[in-house]
Amino acid sequence: MIQLESVVSDRGSRYAVSGGPVIGRAGVEAFLTDLKRVKKYAKATHNTWAVVLSEGGAQKGDDGESGAGAVILKMLERAGLVDHIVVVTRWYGGVHLGGDRFAHVVTCVRAYLDALADSR
Repeated sequence: MIQLESVVSDRGSRYAVSGGPVIGRAGVEAFLTDLKRVKKYAKATHNTWAVVLSEGGAQKGDDGESGAGAVILKMLERAGLVDHIVVVTRWYGGVHLGGDRFAHVVTCVRAYLDALADSR
């Protein structure tokens, strides 16, 4: 698992990104459960995620951050990353970010993909 904390901070909201290899929908659920075992991730406002499974296709979860899962999914598809989940976590800071929140999701996923490339 790769986990990058404090990737973006904007108007009180903080973003982190996590990810790792998974096998099937059960692997996705296990990854999310493990992530949320850490108290601060369990208490996060949003844990949005996406994955392209070799058996099961593209899947995503917005966790209340409408449209964020689709942004992550599009980036994973472009990168050709299969059987690998990416989760962008947001702790809401009290100020609505509007469309900037999508730019922050993109920044987090790029940081993750760069870290993954560096680890290989």
